[in-house]
Amino acid sequence: MSIIKHNTKERDLLARLMRAEATGEGDLGMLMVGNVVVNRGISNCLTFKNIQTISDVIYQNPGGFSGKDSPLFFSNPTTSERNLADRVLRGEYYHPATNALWFYAPGTGSSCTSTWWGQDLAGRYKNHCFYNPESGVCQEIH
Repeated sequence: MSIIKHNTKERDLLARLMRAEATGEGDLGMLMVGNVVVNRGISNCLTFKNIQTISDVIYQNPGGFSGKDSPLFFSNPTTSERNLADRVLRGEYYHPATNALWFYAPGTGSSCTSTWWGQDLAGRYKNHCFYNPESGVCQEIH
């Protein structure tokens, strides 16, 4: 069972974005990026109202992902990357991305800011900082 409606093309799109955003952070980092994508697609709040598909999430403008412009985004996903996307689509969540709608990479040696787009820091994994909306604001992900 899937937590967001998708087809094979959408699953592959998610896998490609996960790779482009977090390939250097291993499987767990890619899974967390996938969590944020899915969270944006299932929440209907803040700047993600009427954003309902994986394509909507990735190509949202403004607000999409910079990874879609990376050369890593344009090649077909591997079987392993597809399997990671499938895990996210089945509802596997990983802290600190469990309820996150945002992440960014502050750069090596830099700290995460305490807030991002007005949302509180949920935590950091390697070089990504994850941010949650306040409890109750996006009920679909809390």
